[in-house]
Parts: sequence; structure tokens; C-alpha cells
Amino acid sequence: MQLTDEHSSTYATTGIVVGGPAELASAESAPASVPGKNPAAVSLGRLGGLKGGKARARKLSKKERSNAARKAARARWRRNGVKR
Repeated sequence: MQLTDEHSSTYATTGIVVGGPAELASAESAPASVPGKNPAAVSLGRLGGLKGGKARARKLSKKERSNAARKAARARWRRNGVKR
């Protein structure tokens, strides 16, 4: 399998790490090494990041989630020039 872009190689690496489709788990589909970065560690970091927000939301109370959402909305509004 020939990988043509960074996203394909990341997808393939994630498949190797988490046991994805067999066609992506071949040694030839591993991404080219980037100096200073371990591809497996990058994939695992992303995997943890995908779980993190949901886990955090489960731990927060309804009021804490509401406050966090309000703070995020205000930040987006400020970035877009709306003052509230």
C-alpha cells in the first residue's frame, strides 16, 4: 500500500497501534520517521486526546460544564469581534 500524504500515514500508524484494519497494519505502511518524534507515541497521544474531552465532561458537574461552555463561547465571540 503506497501512502501519499501525512493523513494516510497517520491513519495507518493509528491502525498499527490500536489494531485497526489488517491492510493498514503492514510494516510498509508505517510513516517516514520525523526527527524528534516517535510515530507510535504521536498516535497514542492523539488517541488519548480523543478520549480526554469525553472523560473530562463525565467528571464535571452540570454547572461546571455550563460554565466551561459559556467561557468557550465568549472566547469564540471575542475572536470574531462580538463583545458580550
